[in-house]
Amino acid sequence: MPTELTQNRIQKIWIPTSDDKPAVSQKSCGGPHLANPPTVIVMVGLPARGKTYISRKLTRYLNWIGMPTKVFNVGEYRREAVKHYSSYDFFKHDNQDAVKIRQQCALAALRDVKTYLTEEGGQVAVFDATNTTRARRDLILNFGSDNGFKIFFIESICDEPSIIAANIMEVKVSCPDYQDCNKADAMEDFQKRIECYRALYEPLDPDGHDRNLSFVKVIDVGRRFLVNRVQDHIQSRIVYYLMNIHVQPRTIYLCRHGESDHNLQGRLGGDSGLSVRGKKFATALACFVEEQKLQDLKVWSSQLRRSIQTAEALGLVYEQWKALNEIDAGVCEEMTYEEVRERFPEEFMLRDQDKFYYRYPRGESYQDLVQRLEPVIMELERQENVLVICHQAVMRCLLAYFLDKSADEMPYLKCPLHTVLKLTPVAYGCKVESISLNVDAVNTHRDKPEEVKRGPGLLIRRNSITPLTSPEPKKKPRFNSLSPTPPASPCAPGVPPLPGQDLRHPSGIQQA
Repeated sequence: MPTELTQNRIQKIWIPTSDDKPAVSQKSCGGPHLANPPTVIVMVGLPARGKTYISRKLTRYLNWIGMPTKVFNVGEYRREAVKHYSSYDFFKHDNQDAVKIRQQCALAALRDVKTYLTEEGGQVAVFDATNTTRARRDLILNFGSDNGFKIFFIESICDEPSIIAANIMEVKVSCPDYQDCNKADAMEDFQKRIECYRALYEPLDPDGHDRNLSFVKVIDVGRRFLVNRVQDHIQSRIVYYLMNIHVQPRTIYLCRHGESDHNLQGRLGGDSGLSVRGKKFATALACFVEEQKLQDLKVWSSQLRRSIQTAEALGLVYEQWKALNEIDAGVCEEMTYEEVRERFPEEFMLRDQDKFYYRYPRGESYQDLVQRLEPVIMELERQENVLVICHQAVMRCLLAYFLDKSADEMPYLKCPLHTVLKLTPVAYGCKVESISLNVDAVNTHRDKPEEVKRGPGLLIRRNSITPLTSPEPKKKPRFNSLSPTPPASPCAPGVPPLPGQDLRHPSGIQQA
């Protein structure tokens, strides 16, 4: 006999029921339904090869599309265990005390990976470490097998000295290990650290030892890729994403269309033209773009009238994207909020209750909008300088991707009319500059109602930048006791050897 179905009021999706009770929990309705087991992405490569950059960027993307993902950076665990970094001697393979500390840090991170994927609702964990030896990778493979996790390796290979030096200068010399060092000393110490790893580095071997593993090699910052045994949807999306990103300097400008007639009337959606002030903003935007003097600027607009009118004023070639059209308010299109409250009081309440997952009757939700905008994000990652002229909900979704905002924050990001947001990608994130073009406009922002409290049912995507991957508000200690604690800084002359350091063969598994 066919199963009875009940429609979820917020998302407007059908859920199986049994004895008038949903067979699928409300929590499971929040994110995408994946038949695959949890995935552990394992970074591989020498230091300063962009592993953490890839880890964080990939985590931001996966969280944005609705796959709860978190980075577990073993270097952070090591810095928690060893409060005072001494020098590159800590990374020598014959320093047995340090080898044991690093192994304990890796195991602690793997324990947290297991907790995240089995108890905290995570679907993907990124294990960010060098993982340059087969022994370490075998340990991770056994960990995955024991716990039913899929393992996917990402190896970053780069031998271009200028790229490596730039990475060290931009990121590594400013990390906590070198907070009391000058740049020259930090650079020298880090280069010696790289050589400690190079001595034992065993790259993934697609034609021999590792031919049955699933992995992608990213060679020379995306100049070339080698893909081996991609086995599922998540892995294929990861590879596709990595093949679209680049590290060239660029600037992305996001703005809404000029103020429209519907904006003045407080109406949702529709396809009205620009108001007098909206036309004035379009002219001001043209002057702003000219002042920026950008090389090969691409201009994108939606296919709605107010966005096209704004783009036309620039006097530049532009491209129309249907994907950039405003969120579809369905039966509420062209209504004011007061009219929605009067005609559809329950819908008005439900949207305030959960604005990200709420779907307008015969319309869209923010979750739908994220899926619609994924091709736009992919193309933005491929491009250099781009100006996107879009709409409030669309701009919120794009901004949430670049700023790594959660699903709970996304629908309430402030994107005022007649303001340009200048986004400049930096090492592990994105710098934002808000530029008002000094043309008055109506305020269309609605704050989250104070009385609305999200219940525990729906799954909220966590912001992926969580210090030390701890889900607790107060970070719990990872280690009871570790020794030795190196006494000196790499900046100090005549750094003494670590206690217990000798020239015996390394024991166990060592990495950073």
